Amino acid sequence: MIPRELFSRVRRIQITTSRLVTDVFAGQYHSVFKGQGIEFEEVREYQPGDDVRSIDWNVTARTGTVHIKKFVEERELTVMIMVDASMSCRFATVNELKSKLAAEIAALLAFSAIRNNDKVGLIIFTDKIEKFIPPRKGIKSVLRAIREVLYFEPQSSGTDLVQALDYLNKVMTRRAVVFLISDFLEPQEHGISLKPKEPKFKIPMTIANKRHDVVAITLNDPQESHLTGNALLTLEDAETGEIVTVDSSDSHVRRMYSQQADERLRQRSRLFRSISIDHVDISTDSSYMEEFVKFFVERKRRVH
Repeated sequence: MIPRELFSRVRRIQITTSRLVTDVFAGQYHSVFKGQGIEFEEVREYQPGDDVRSIDWNVTARTGTVHIKKFVEERELTVMIMVDASMSCRFATVNELKSKLAAEIAALLAFSAIRNNDKVGLIIFTDKIEKFIPPRKGIKSVLRAIREVLYFEPQSSGTDLVQALDYLNKVMTRRAVVFLISDFLEPQEHGISLKPKEPKFKIPMTIANKRHDVVAITLNDPQESHLTGNALLTLEDAETGEIVTVDSSDSHVRRMYSQQADERLRQRSRLFRSISIDHVDISTDSSYMEEFVKFFVERKRRVH
């Protein structure tokens, strides 16, 4: 039995995202993602002009009449939504927590998928695989996935994108559209005293994108890029527990903080481009719908 509060929240998200799917994503979602290729439809008698390479010799021999195999483009997609549930995603200084944004975005994508009769699956991860729901069709499967994203209590607090992507590559044997929702902050990136390094997830993400169509949805908060205030601030890393005290009134500290954050974001964008990963940058202080609309328009322009 679903608690009334949970049911109400899921229902609100369903209504909101369904309206967005209808008003904004109609005709765009499926036009920018391709199915898994070509699938067999039927065998029929040969007609003048048909490609002789399509002749089904077994049926032709059995019937004494030339038959061909007819194929159609397979439009059904398998959509896998991966959600980072680490503690760094339970953070925001404005509007909604990154984790709540992740849930709404996951719902939006899931409802877009079932509107097109696609299969939808879910992987929730931290520095371990917390939950796996195999891809299935239907509203029940989607609502279950949304409930999990909204109310799942992870057992761990860290982040391991490498393990999550390795798991994806093992469990998904057929090509899928993969939406990876995360802040993409690895342990080495937490804290202001460390210089950004090349992410460890580059290789497994490259492999995943060769097997699947991976779209990275990055969750950001303005406080992660710019220090505000005019006092001593005590910052605690949500995943490692590391505590750092900084003087936000010091212009040098603010400048160094911003420079390191900007370099991390530039490095991440360069990485995605280098391995041909589409990405959508989402911030807690702005509308994610505007970013998705721009993404769909740009991707549609490229694929047509």
